[in-house]
Amino acid sequence: SSVRQTTDAAGGRDPTARMVAGSAAMNIVVTGANRGIGLEFVRQYLARGERVVAAVRDPASAEALHALGAAHPGHLRVLACDVGDDASVAAFARELGAEAVDVLVNNAGMRDEWASLEAVTTEEALRVYSVNALGPVRVTRALLPNLLKAGTRKVVHISSGMGSIGDNRSGGAYAYRMSKAALNMASRNLANDLRDRDVVSVVFNPGWVQTDMGGPSAPLAVGASVRALVGLIDGLTLAESGSFLNWSGKVYEW
Repeated sequence: SSVRQTTDAAGGRDPTARMVAGSAAMNIVVTGANRGIGLEFVRQYLARGERVVAAVRDPASAEALHALGAAHPGHLRVLACDVGDDASVAAFARELGAEAVDVLVNNAGMRDEWASLEAVTTEEALRVYSVNALGPVRVTRALLPNLLKAGTRKVVHISSGMGSIGDNRSGGAYAYRMSKAALNMASRNLANDLRDRDVVSVVFNPGWVQTDMGGPSAPLAVGASVRALVGLIDGLTLAESGSFLNWSGKVYEW
C-alpha cells in the first residue's frame, strides 16, 4: 500500500501516515481554529504538509495561528468566520472562493455555564443552539460547492458525549446538551441527503479533553485526542457516514 497503516497508542492511525513520496496535499477547513481542539487540528494537519484554512471570529487576535503560518509558509490562511452569523459565513465562503475542500472540520462551538433548569435562559439557549447546531449546517451548506470539487468530500463535526441521550446520567447543561444532540441529528441528515454525492458526514465525541472548555483536570491531552481523530478521518468512507464515533473509533450511543 502507498499509505503506511501505523497506529498510535490511542488505537488510531498515525496521522503522519499520509505523508509519502508524491502524495498531494489536501485542502482542510477548520472552524473555531484559534484555540483548543481546533488549533490542534490546524497544527497537526500543517505538520504533515496539508493546506489549511483556519476560520476564526477575529483573525487579528489569533496569535498562535499566525505563528503556525510563519512556520509553514504558503500552507495556512486565517479567515474571519462567525459560524453563528449567516452573513459572516457567506462572506467566508466568498473569500475562500472556488478552492476545493477535501475535509471540513466543523469544530467551532460554545457552551453555556452548565445551566440548571432554574438558571437556563431562552436567550442563552438560542445563542448556544445557533452556534453549536446551526453553525455546522451553515458552514457545510456554504462550502458544499467546494466539497464537491474535491475527491475526498469529508465533513466531520465535533460533538460531545454530553450530546448523547443514552449517556446522559447527570442532567444539567440544558443549552449545551440540547445543542449537541441537535448537531448529531444534523449530521445524520447531511449523511442521508449528501450520500448520493459521495459526501461523508460524521460526528465525533473527542473525549474529555484538556482545553479551556474541558479544563485542566480532563484526563485526555488535546494532542492525543486530535491525533486519533485525524487518523479516523483519514479512514472514513461512505460506510461510516451518519455515524457518531468516539475518539477511540468506537461507535458512541445516540
